[in-house]
Amino acid sequence: MSISIRLNHVARCVLATMTLSAICATAFADSLDLSGAWEVELESGAKHSIALPGSLQANRIGDPISVATKWTGGIFNRAWYDEPEYAAFRKPDNLKIPFWLQPDTHYVGAATYRRRIEIPSAWSGRRIVLTLERPHWKTTVWLDEQRIGSNDAMSVAHDYDLGINLPPGPHSLTVRVDNTHDPDIGENSHSISDHTQGNWNGIVGRVALSSTSRVWIQDVVVTTRIVDRTVLITGSLGRVGAEPWPRAVRIQYSPAAGAATDAVVASDGRFAATYSFGKKARLWDEFEPALYSVVVTLTNGERREIPIGFREIRVDGRQLVLNDEPLYLRGTLDVAAFPRTGHAPTDVDSWKKVFGQIKSHGLNHVRFHSWCPPEAAFIAADQLGVYLQVEAATWPNWSTTIGDGKPVDAWVEAETSRILRAYGNHPSFIMFTNGNEPGGAKHAQWLAAWVKRHKAADPRRLYNAGAGWPEIPENDYHLPSEPRIQHWLEGLRSRVNARPPETRTDYGGSVRAKNRPLISHEIGQWAVFPNFSEMPKYTGYLKPRNFEIFRETLAANGLAAREHDFLMASGKLQALLYKEEIESALRTPEFGGFQLLSLQDFPGQGTALVGILDAFWEEKGYISPKEFRRFSGSIVPLARLDKRVFMKNEQLVADIELSNFGPAALSGATTSWQLVDVVGKVVARGQLPARN
Repeated sequence: MSISIRLNHVARCVLATMTLSAICATAFADSLDLSGAWEVELESGAKHSIALPGSLQANRIGDPISVATKWTGGIFNRAWYDEPEYAAFRKPDNLKIPFWLQPDTHYVGAATYRRRIEIPSAWSGRRIVLTLERPHWKTTVWLDEQRIGSNDAMSVAHDYDLGINLPPGPHSLTVRVDNTHDPDIGENSHSISDHTQGNWNGIVGRVALSSTSRVWIQDVVVTTRIVDRTVLITGSLGRVGAEPWPRAVRIQYSPAAGAATDAVVASDGRFAATYSFGKKARLWDEFEPALYSVVVTLTNGERREIPIGFREIRVDGRQLVLNDEPLYLRGTLDVAAFPRTGHAPTDVDSWKKVFGQIKSHGLNHVRFHSWCPPEAAFIAADQLGVYLQVEAATWPNWSTTIGDGKPVDAWVEAETSRILRAYGNHPSFIMFTNGNEPGGAKHAQWLAAWVKRHKAADPRRLYNAGAGWPEIPENDYHLPSEPRIQHWLEGLRSRVNARPPETRTDYGGSVRAKNRPLISHEIGQWAVFPNFSEMPKYTGYLKPRNFEIFRETLAANGLAAREHDFLMASGKLQALLYKEEIESALRTPEFGGFQLLSLQDFPGQGTALVGILDAFWEEKGYISPKEFRRFSGSIVPLARLDKRVFMKNEQLVADIELSNFGPAALSGATTSWQLVDVVGKVVARGQLPARN
């Protein structure tokens, strides 16, 4: 066998542009932590003691699981309810469901949380705010039996203004949390569905009272320009009644040697300022996530600090461009699976662990499938340099549709504005999609207007109407499902099943047919055998009863001793398939990137073990981060081969390419190659001429 190696110079640029964002951390004059013991009353009248932050399910409060449990989420195969093989798992004393992780208790409805609070005398005459960082879902608040208001936000904190006339001393605080699926935002939305985090009832994150002056900082929006390293700050103040506005607000910039400007406050409480950090200010990206800060202060002591990053994302034809450089998105989904807690973490360190695992596997991008994470995720992504696609917490399909005048339309519009207001300053927030795979006769028309409206209101990121579809002119980028090695329902007709293995195919035809960047939607979905050794990790209220079903079935068929063999064999095949998925995308000129389903296992939809990592973002043992990022990193060598199996009398011809979306162009790079046998013995080797 003779060998011929060719080096093809492949210039591929993926472009993206956008305006900066930040972490809006408000410094209150005073704060009173309300975490600890609360009383909760269910709709039945049953009362319990509960610790907040927390949930009913984590405290084993609610109804026991039964065959009659009304889950939130579509069950696509009802064999468990009907087939004799599952009869043993339907018994009350041995009830085990295969659909998703199983809680000990289940509760959907209103739960009323109560406690006594003590207002400090120092707060007399000051404005008092109640903050519930992450309730699930809708809340109504009463203070001393007087109704304050309601909030149905899924993705941002519920803030209640309690006014300025609250006398010091004891008061009663009541918060009703309602997790009924109303409005219907899609029963399979990962923001609410039992498929992943579960439809829990409770409040997590910050639960606190804060006091402010009678004039406070309401909003701050920071837009960055990379061409001259300037920031445009616009904002608004809030006030009690006719309290006079300050003449100006002080805006400080760091680390700019204490530089500050004063912005005049207009008659409506708005202000604006522009400041240049200078040409030496560093840009924010995945390789160097440089952060600066803008601090807005009032003379009464009110203060808000906004961390920022200089980054702009835009589209240039079929390319994404970030800071005038090519951008290729190598992404995975986050499906809101949190087996130990049932809810998303609200601390930065937990998110750094997740994003650190993602980056260690060579990826730079996360799509939050039909949900939006809490503030801590944006902060962690800002600090680590991870590009986020956020969604308006909906999968408007199956149980509902969008654009047909249903309540979900108004809810999504309000939720979109809330997300942009809360998290829009974060540099990591580069993409916004309405939700997943929308349905409805008028969905494309409605979503086109949604994209245009919010792009005009906040052009600091890219917008897309829906993951999967529709492909409409208003999209900044498309998320089609078709560029993949096995299309949905293709089965044995797919490229990897019907044709001999090769590494020449790419998706150039799909790319050239569009005038927008293409990012492939939910590629992968290669399932493996369960890893039963991970079962002890499930120390929270969500239990892997599905794994117990699988393990008992395996034992009943005399195969229990082979469980590890099955895991490793299916895992090695899964890794090869993900490698071909990713390399096919990297081989494609002008391709925008991919979103894997998924680096992490998906616990729902009948148990979809599609990850090379388990549901805890931890390794299963058949491929390491180092091995994975060899074909998924920012710089990947590629070889185009007509086939993978050669006879001794055939010539092996390989076209060598380099996918380079690293921090800089490579100058004078030399490519070495080797052909090795199954035991690692080098059969042939060579070196290609240096190239730029």
